[in-house]
Amino acid sequence: MAKMRRKGDLPTKTCATCGLEFTWRKKWAKDWDEVKYCSERCRRNKSQPRGEGQP
Repeated sequence: MAKMRRKGDLPTKTCATCGLEFTWRKKWAKDWDEVKYCSERCRRNKSQPRGEGQP
């Protein structure tokens, strides 16, 4: 069996839309280098970077 890892030991990235840090997920194992967004919602709203359009 594989050795268990703590969540703190997994790689992280910063979301290109909202700026939040997110952690590696098993479903992203094959394409982690191409992952840019933390969620489907951020991927859909990618044309509006955080802070833009808000007073």
